Amino acid sequence: MRNVFERRASSWVALVVGAAALLSFPLWSPNPYILSAGIVVLSYAVLSTSWNFVGGFTGYMSLGHASWFGLGAYGTGLLITRAGVPSFLALGLAGVIVAVLAVPIGIAALRVRGASFVIVSIALVLVLLLVFQSWRDFTGGSDGLVVPRPFPDLLPPRAPHGVLLPVRRAAGPRAAGWWTIDRSRFGLGLKAIREDEDKAQSLGVPTFAYKLVAFVVSATFTALGGGLYALWFGDLDPIFQFSILIGSYMVLMALLGGVRHLFGPVLGALVVGVAIEYFKVSYGDTQFHLVATGLLLAAVVLFMPDGVIPAVAGLLGRLRPQQSSIREVTAAELLEQNRTAADRPDSTDSTDSTNGADRAEVRR
Repeated sequence: MRNVFERRASSWVALVVGAAALLSFPLWSPNPYILSAGIVVLSYAVLSTSWNFVGGFTGYMSLGHASWFGLGAYGTGLLITRAGVPSFLALGLAGVIVAVLAVPIGIAALRVRGASFVIVSIALVLVLLLVFQSWRDFTGGSDGLVVPRPFPDLLPPRAPHGVLLPVRRAAGPRAAGWWTIDRSRFGLGLKAIREDEDKAQSLGVPTFAYKLVAFVVSATFTALGGGLYALWFGDLDPIFQFSILIGSYMVLMALLGGVRHLFGPVLGALVVGVAIEYFKVSYGDTQFHLVATGLLLAAVVLFMPDGVIPAVAGLLGRLRPQQSSIREVTAAELLEQNRTAADRPDSTDSTDSTNGADRAEVRR
């Protein structure tokens, strides 16, 4: 009970500290670039948490979640520019459209597992990249798509308090949804799929239906993250929106922090996002940041396969004094216990008390 209380207390402390840091970030950021980079890092946190709905719960490693990110971004942008839909209504409609599209795609993709599922997810990204690059008359093609920003006065130098509003609104529902699923019967079924899908199915878990629901929820949240990207930055490029690197970053961030924890993807996004921005600034237009990202992924897989949070928790557990389950019982305590047992009506063995009284000390 003490360990459970300590874990819950540490989770609440981490939540309070994280919320305070997020709310106060515009106040202590030294310059507009740091503020803008912070928004990018927090966007990564939103996307990696969205990916964790399917990767963390079911164990299906999708490298193609950039497809939902791009569809959400372009869906929001096209509804605004082509149909004249108000910005935040377009964001919601884009999320609904992606959720509908994710159902048939999930039915087809989730019939395979392991490396086959990874290949299918990558193929989806490449197909959408070709479609949005070639359909120039509708999507803008390689020239990109300019989306009117709904908050032009919320640029970092002008309104530091409002700059993180979209990210705050995006992070809250995702965290609440993940926390709810993690403690529900549905979440228990998803974890059973992650540990052993065949055994879970033999025990009566509707594995395919559970996987499909998690897949659609993850795709919808990722699409909403892409729509927020379109509303905030206002410039869409198919090569970036449908980049396999985006999906790889989501996986790396979740794995680094710990896919089985609510704050794992957030921690991973902070580490990886800050590292990527640092390498981009330090090495300019080179691709060294990709090399560094690959090395970081290899280090995580080799040395911390469960993530930073489980590794640190295990280390702290080994440093704590171990509580023994063996308790010393004196002869007087044993004699009193035997007398109590002998006084019971159903007691049939009266010799245990005399035999036990002769013992000086026992272990139980």
